[in-house]
Amino acid sequence: MLGEKHLLSHEFPKYSALIDTLKSQNSDFCASAKRYHQLDHKIRGLELNKVPTTDEHFSALKMERAVLKDRIYHTLKSHTG
Repeated sequence: MLGEKHLLSHEFPKYSALIDTLKSQNSDFCASAKRYHQLDHKIRGLELNKVPTTDEHFSALKMERAVLKDRIYHTLKSHTG
């Protein structure tokens, strides 16, 4: 769906408290979460405002967001046992 928000708290609702904790206590996690948010914001802006961009650029942004989401998920899982 175009323009859909992919907030980490919506993507991983059962980890909301852990996400908040790791953002404040783990600088690497915090940096990944910030970059994920930036990418999501940029992707949504391109979709909703119909900003001209190449398919390659748009796909690269989405791929980077997916890679970060996977990394974030593995970090969350590693902190829950």
